Amino acid sequence: MYHTMDEFLAEWTYESDSTQKIVDLLNDDSLSTRVSEGERSLGFLAWHIVLSVHEMMSRVGLEFNAPQHDAALPATASQIAQGYRQANQAFKEAIRAQWTDAELSLEHDMYGEMWSNATTLNVLVKHQIHHRGQLTILMRQAGLSMIGVYGPSREEWASYGGEVPE
Repeated sequence: MYHTMDEFLAEWTYESDSTQKIVDLLNDDSLSTRVSEGERSLGFLAWHIVLSVHEMMSRVGLEFNAPQHDAALPATASQIAQGYRQANQAFKEAIRAQWTDAELSLEHDMYGEMWSNATTLNVLVKHQIHHRGQLTILMRQAGLSMIGVYGPSREEWASYGGEVPE
């Protein structure tokens, strides 16, 4: 749990930078990739990450300009990547300008439960990580190269001279 805005921003910066790097690897052909028929597409999941930043944080009174929860899925991977870049930048600016450490303990109704702002921020980070993991699986299915987030990817490990298991 976060006790200061600096604690949150340090973690958010690492995680959002990682998400941006992953989203930047998408290409237009990969956006329709699905695990199976009827499941969410790679493009949908990437856009869901973008939209969730504003959707969750607007519920706790943070005001910033970012794609809204009902914004249509863009047609291109570069538009999704730019949407995340814009939402992330606006969010970080807003939270620095509008919140102090004291706001972390304030509570709001989030999806029928009372959550502190610190809890909401924690869930936002974990939500992003969860969906980023889904993205990486779909990206592998789409044949895209991957980067490591918490350690080297298979491609990075091989470039270091490591043996890649089959």
